[in-house]
Amino acid sequence: MSKAIIRPATEQDTDLILHFVRELAIYEKAEHEVLATPEHVRRTLFCANPSVFGLICEAEGRPVGFAVYFFNYSTWLGQHGLYLEDLYVTPDARGHGAGKALLQHLAQIAVERDCGRFEWSVLDWNTPSIEFYDSLGALPQNEWIRYRLTGEALQALARGKEKAVA
Repeated sequence: MSKAIIRPATEQDTDLILHFVRELAIYEKAEHEVLATPEHVRRTLFCANPSVFGLICEAEGRPVGFAVYFFNYSTWLGQHGLYLEDLYVTPDARGHGAGKALLQHLAQIAVERDCGRFEWSVLDWNTPSIEFYDSLGALPQNEWIRYRLTGEALQALARGKEKAVA
């Protein structure tokens, strides 16, 4: 495989991004959870002032992967951080440097933007990815428990109500 080329995603990549999102969701055994539409992608990644950004990885003239990231902030460091929301490389392009090229490009963005951290999450059963991240020197952050509010629990909190306990 030829050298991976990383470029910023454009609005013309909307359907490609959704294609990769669905492939990633299938890999993660969560295809039924993908609710994003082309309009969602356009409205969030390609609006006048986006707070989330995308990259497309190409090899041999064809798209083989993508990454979506955003910036967060560490009060302890007094610096922004770069958070990788999704990284996906098509199965036939894995093992040829596309994933590493995406991560290296993101690391370069983090350094250029004076970020104190570059973070992401990985499913605990995704051994190939965990081994890959370990090989890069990334360290798991086992002391933190990730929380999430969605659906009715999110709506209830926004309304000032506690979620009913079953």
